[in-house]
Amino acid sequence: MQHQKGTISIHTENIFPIIKKFLYSDHEIFLRELVSNAVDATQKIKRLSSLGQAPGELGELKVSVAFDKEAKTITISDRGIGMTAEEIEKYINQIAFSGATEFMEKFKEAKDANEIIGRFGLGFYSAFMVADKVEIQTLSYQPGAEPARWVCDGSTEYEITDGNKTDRGTDVILYINSESEEFLDQHRLEEILNKYGKFLPVPIEFGTKTETEEDGVDEKGEPKYKSVEVPNIINNTTPIWTKSPSELKDEDYLKFYKELYPFSEDPLFWIHLNVDYPFNLTGVLYFPKIKNELELQRNKIKLFSRQVFITDEVKDIVPEFLMLLHGVIDSPDIPLNVSRSFLQADSNVKKINAYISRKVADKLGELFKKDRKAYEEKWNDIGMFVKYGMMSEDKFFEKGKEFALLTNTKGEYFTLDEYKAKVEPLQTDKNGTVVYLYTVDAGRQDAYIQAAGKKEYDVLVMNSPIDNHFIHHMEMKGEKISWKRVDADVMDKLIEKDEERSHLLTEDESKKVKELFEKAIGKPEMQVHIEALSPDELPVHVTMEEWMRRMKEMAKMGGGGMGFYGNLPDSYKVAVNGNHKLVSRMLQAESEEQQLALAKQAYDLALLSQGMLTGADLTAFVNRSVNLI
Repeated sequence: MQHQKGTISIHTENIFPIIKKFLYSDHEIFLRELVSNAVDATQKIKRLSSLGQAPGELGELKVSVAFDKEAKTITISDRGIGMTAEEIEKYINQIAFSGATEFMEKFKEAKDANEIIGRFGLGFYSAFMVADKVEIQTLSYQPGAEPARWVCDGSTEYEITDGNKTDRGTDVILYINSESEEFLDQHRLEEILNKYGKFLPVPIEFGTKTETEEDGVDEKGEPKYKSVEVPNIINNTTPIWTKSPSELKDEDYLKFYKELYPFSEDPLFWIHLNVDYPFNLTGVLYFPKIKNELELQRNKIKLFSRQVFITDEVKDIVPEFLMLLHGVIDSPDIPLNVSRSFLQADSNVKKINAYISRKVADKLGELFKKDRKAYEEKWNDIGMFVKYGMMSEDKFFEKGKEFALLTNTKGEYFTLDEYKAKVEPLQTDKNGTVVYLYTVDAGRQDAYIQAAGKKEYDVLVMNSPIDNHFIHHMEMKGEKISWKRVDADVMDKLIEKDEERSHLLTEDESKKVKELFEKAIGKPEMQVHIEALSPDELPVHVTMEEWMRRMKEMAKMGGGGMGFYGNLPDSYKVAVNGNHKLVSRMLQAESEEQQLALAKQAYDLALLSQGMLTGADLTAFVNRSVNLI
């Protein structure tokens, strides 16, 4: 072969310092790029062989990664199609830089490394992020081809000479620079290979590992074992998403889940994605057990392109409400290296997003219809997904109405339509609005739940972190339905009927009782009202208005535009039951001191029932109770 030197055809300043400097924060992906190239070369030889266009035996097809700490080299080897000197000139020196001019214009605007590597044919040249010099030794599969060597020191100068490779394929040798010696480490390289190459379709060999195998039997007839060194294959070349669901059993899906998330509980169920029109998409999405840990489990879906890991930042591909799912999505229609703005604008990505949402809705509907009891048992774990989805997407809301469940304090489950039919006869107020009563803490709000029970009202349990937002959304979607927390007012005010209850107190007595309670409480944020309630009701209720409390709680959770309400001071209503015998007894007490003591005691009891009596006030209440006994 004629010895050849040349200059890579870049019409602007030297691109290599820019690659090194600009991509420095993301420099581990050099290994992904070079291993992916090696895998592509291997798959091409398999394809050519299957078409009868590659003569001879293929032999063992694998990609090897090796490093030499003393020589400061990393070598990526494949047994793929290889290259001739002419092909090196074409693919390495020309095509790889066909986008160089555009790259030079664009890189200054890029937000991250993934925006530029690959999109401009620069995948191979990411090697110069970590290497002072890169050498290629290659031998083409073509009959009579001669081995070729290419070398470049990170300038635009390169050299092509005779190579020394004797078998088909390509070795890429990186001479690692002093800033990148962290990569001359067994654990660091294995970590990167596991991250990006764990499911590549060609075996990736990285050194060896020790395994034990049977070695005859001992004198007692027990099996003996010996240690053997075997190739360390990093990857599973046929992960389950590449197979048909008909080939797989439940244990295959569970085993794969453990491979992805070794320390997680088993998932509740999963969805196998497989579509080839109008876009290509395969994958498996798992519903994990999350309970109410809203933020803890995000970024657990891994995005691949032809089995090469890209990212676990899948926000634009997976609908927002499904970000809590786990699993894998693989689509060759999503480029390996893309920017956020590209993803947001890409029509395939939008179709994929809608498809995943529809598949999840269909799966949930199917589970509900197939075995309602089993679905109800899973509801505590999946309710968050369903509610979040119904708030996020109108199409999902429409489907979700069929399988979203409401749970009451008796542990019964209802669909939205079933629940409305259940409570409408008794819980419709004088304006024709159906009132849904709910509790966020059945233990603390038991007195109010029992008061509702006396009127045969039903109380729902709404205690997940997003239920405040869900309730607000349901009120906007539903006509003539109002949601009220069971302790938001006295029961007669929560569901107002036409009947009026008469006052036992005169106007002067009501005024006197109001003054006594205001003096006993001594807090302006506690607004005292005298109500005509049933004598069986508690003497005093302390409540916060439903709307105000809801706005404040949504502000705490970061609800959009609710911050204003979060800064407002707390304001409570103290409803004194004017028809309770304690109020009559208080009016008949001999001294104002006794009247105030009774008022304070009744008020503290109301606070206690709400879990609002703490600290010194609680201590004073206990001491006063002892004295009263």
